Amino acid sequence: MPLTKEQIAQRIARELRNGYYVNLGIGIPTLVANYIPAGVEVVLQSENGLLGMGPFPFEGAEDPDLINAGKQTITTVPGSSFFDSAMSFGMIRAGKVDLTVLGAMEVSDQGDIANWKIPGKMVKGMGGAMDLVASARNIIVAMMHTNPKGESKLLPQCQLPLTGVKCVRKVVSDLAVLDITPDGFRLLERAPGVSVEEIKSKTAGRLIIEGEIPEMTFS
Repeated sequence: MPLTKEQIAQRIARELRNGYYVNLGIGIPTLVANYIPAGVEVVLQSENGLLGMGPFPFEGAEDPDLINAGKQTITTVPGSSFFDSAMSFGMIRAGKVDLTVLGAMEVSDQGDIANWKIPGKMVKGMGGAMDLVASARNIIVAMMHTNPKGESKLLPQCQLPLTGVKCVRKVVSDLAVLDITPDGFRLLERAPGVSVEEIKSKTAGRLIIEGEIPEMTFS
């Protein structure tokens, strides 16, 4: 069965390491804050000027003045600090962010990402995505494997306007976990009950399959 959005976030949270400074993009990536493993301490950074973001607030406990870059209400952790967005982008451009998690409309088998514009459709803007893909040390994409028409979003080449080139290291989709290598997508794990054949049929880009591919497990 394909992963839920929460399970995608839970799987990505396993990539966090002690001491990381992490930026979470809009959408599925923001859910990662709810699944940071016990014993792992990271600092979540938001482009609008915050270090030390906590999990989403419980219903009824929201503070409308406390929001992330996606305008969602958030919580803070002890030691959090606030500053202007100019300083926040200075941190990003200076390479201070260890890991960025982004959503995407398309990813190529060379690590290109398209996540900000569909030609002909009105968009609010790209936010901080281009700064993040240009500066982050490690980028993981959280996404659905196919679009609503059932077409693959993991492609030989992106068809939509690019956000970044050869910058994505790993993709966690509702079907699989894949590393991006010079030879294409390397299949690492598959969602529970999802076959390798299904992943092959829904991946348009080059796909490397080596040995037995384990299923992901969730507690």
